[in-house]
Amino acid sequence: MQSTHSPAPTSVGAKKLTWFDDLLLLGIMAVLAACGLIYEYLLSHYAGRVLGALEAAIYTMIGLMIVSMGIGAFAARKIRCAFTGFAILELSVALCGALAILITAAVIGFGQQLPMIIASTIGLPPDQLPQGGFIGTLQKLSEYLPYFWGILLGLMIGMEIPLIARVRQSLCEEHLLHNAGTIYGADYIGAGIGAAIWVTLMLAIDIQLAAALTASFNLLAGFIFIWRFWHKIRHVKILLTGHLIASVVLLILATHGPQWEQQFNNLLYKDKVIFAKSTRFQQLTFTERVRGNNLAPVYSLYINGRLQFASQDEHIYHSFLVHPTLEASARHNNILIIGGGDGLGLRQVLKWQPEHVTLMDLDADLVKLFKSGDQQMPTRLSHALAQLNDNALNDKRLELIFDDAFNGADKLIKRGDKFDAIIVDLPDPSHPDLNKLYSDMFYRKLKELLSADGALTVQSTSPYHAPKAFISVGKTLASAGFNVQQYHHNVPSFGEWGWSIATISGKDAKQRLQTLTRLSINENWLTPGLIKGSFEFPGNYYDQADEVKINTIGSTQLYRYHQQAWSESENLTHFE
Repeated sequence: MQSTHSPAPTSVGAKKLTWFDDLLLLGIMAVLAACGLIYEYLLSHYAGRVLGALEAAIYTMIGLMIVSMGIGAFAARKIRCAFTGFAILELSVALCGALAILITAAVIGFGQQLPMIIASTIGLPPDQLPQGGFIGTLQKLSEYLPYFWGILLGLMIGMEIPLIARVRQSLCEEHLLHNAGTIYGADYIGAGIGAAIWVTLMLAIDIQLAAALTASFNLLAGFIFIWRFWHKIRHVKILLTGHLIASVVLLILATHGPQWEQQFNNLLYKDKVIFAKSTRFQQLTFTERVRGNNLAPVYSLYINGRLQFASQDEHIYHSFLVHPTLEASARHNNILIIGGGDGLGLRQVLKWQPEHVTLMDLDADLVKLFKSGDQQMPTRLSHALAQLNDNALNDKRLELIFDDAFNGADKLIKRGDKFDAIIVDLPDPSHPDLNKLYSDMFYRKLKELLSADGALTVQSTSPYHAPKAFISVGKTLASAGFNVQQYHHNVPSFGEWGWSIATISGKDAKQRLQTLTRLSINENWLTPGLIKGSFEFPGNYYDQADEVKINTIGSTQLYRYHQQAWSESENLTHFE
């Protein structure tokens, strides 16, 4: 953007900045500030939802962009003609902002498919896919592409304020009082508007569409700037042509980009992706694995890239989640399920013929998919999901509450609810917001909701892969006043998985279940022997338990245990 020619003439003869030009420039600055903030959120959003990146990586993205903006502000001094430089800048930001996510998805998808492409080309068997070396380096480096785009966009966004300030100053013969303050004021207001747009609109639309829409405002700002300051911009016709070509590119990206981006993302999954939906809170991806010998296909749900269930073995997980809890409870009339919006745990609960079940989940869109499907969802998937949860979400005994469980528990306490059993089926504490739902304070709230002779069970991550996190869940429950036992079983799709079961008074759950000789319901898979055996751990498993800390509210202790345990294997392996 640095010109080798002398600067374009400034407003010779102009005595003051006209109100129209001033309003126009400040308005452009506000729009660009909104776009800049949305780009930060978009790239962070992509890393968090699609790549399953650690939460720390999201904050790193924002930090890198802020630092890059500072460097960009210094670099803007090298641009000789502020008018020409600004027009080039907005064209560059629009193209980079619109293409960043699509190119990242393409590179990452290609990196994941490369071993299979090579194996197919040279005739290697499926169990000897090439790994490591160049392929491993490419796969690893591709994970950092969002940061590259963040730095590049940050550098360019950082140039916008200095260039607008110089343009504004050049339009007036006298020094503009409070020039920087006025520009920054417009910038801050625009950033606030961008945050509001992100929360109210863009969280619920496709991420590639959001990128194209945001870039269109950068391009619109460039068009307006070229129109108003035509005679002050060098190579103006070339720049105008570039803006027109970019408009066509953005139109194509807005209409076809979401589909292309999804196809690239689908390359990350071993099974065929047949439906994906972005809700306000998470990215939902459904895969299908077709099997021969008249076997039903295997349907799996991934949330933000992490496997939530596979239809072939979800009954193992949900049987262990629900049935020991209700066997250990004195009554089964009024049950609370926290999470479990897929209705699979609810299906197991309804086998006990409760009078009333309350299910609290944050994501109404997820529940709707499992309750009534979606017009864009393949019919076979809609039928499979309804069959999988036995249409449980349409049961008349069910009360659905859509709320954050931390606040929702307070509302249940306020209305005086008491539950015979509570089942907590939440995702792992892989996010600071989820961490609070595994805290001592949250468990004290649940203690108020649980009947004295009831039982509560919490899914507690893998005791094999994340032993400190698993033990911490149990110790945190105990700190809230529960009698706690922990149990585990192998779920093929996940590996070894664990749960924590808690009671308030009397015998603990393990003691209550030791006398069990037959289940109280008709269950063709889970047996009393499997339940009793699940409470057995290796003799030295809890030897280091004294060193494991409880997860007090605000400490993020469990979140750190979880991230530490899964950081080496999480990356992209959870797509398999």
